[in-house]
Amino acid sequence: MLNQARSWLFYLGLAPLTVLFSLIGIAILPLPRTWRYAVITRWSVVTIAWLRMCCGLDYAVEGREHIPQQAGVIVCKHQSAWETITLQLIFPRQCQVLKRELLRVPFFGWGLASLNPIAIDRKAGARALKTVLARGAERIRDGWWVLLFPEGTRVPAGSRGRYTSTGAALAIETGCPLVPVAHNAGVFWARNAVTKHPGTIRVVIGPPIETSGKSAKAVMREAEEWIEATCARLPLAPEA
Repeated sequence: MLNQARSWLFYLGLAPLTVLFSLIGIAILPLPRTWRYAVITRWSVVTIAWLRMCCGLDYAVEGREHIPQQAGVIVCKHQSAWETITLQLIFPRQCQVLKRELLRVPFFGWGLASLNPIAIDRKAGARALKTVLARGAERIRDGWWVLLFPEGTRVPAGSRGRYTSTGAALAIETGCPLVPVAHNAGVFWARNAVTKHPGTIRVVIGPPIETSGKSAKAVMREAEEWIEATCARLPLAPEA
């Protein structure tokens, strides 16, 4: 009951914060992408701080030393909304590959658009892949990381979705690093659940995966095996 009350308090604070930053995002659309990113990601900083204050939910990162200096591709386990927010605080400046419909969500989508993500129609198949490869290569050349969730949708902690090879194809196409990320955010902030559980989310960043001379499927298979094996050793229940 206490966790539920604290979670509703979190959302009561998050709502006006999101409206404010969405309006700011619209106002600063004419500014350069790097300026917009610096401003709008303050929403993530404040949101995670507010989550810690209200719900007692923090995080710890292992493997920061594996983040290369060169911009590349991040492929991350997808369990929660939490990782879409917090990875902005862990990795250098980045853009997310996301479904186009998210940009139509009132307020949240407007602010999201200001970050200049790579929005795709997931039903478009080969055309969506071409969009990611073309725009992703452009972003990486400009020094931006590209974040993908290869499972496509959020899956419960302890479960595995179907991994797609788009991220691996982009890394091969651009000759950049592919960095896998595992975590257990879904244990504390589950999909479509209001209640947030106190504790510490564990995030593990893996060594960059070599892509030279490999197929996209082989690279993604290696990333998937590392992510799933690492997730398997993370706690699957909140601390007592």
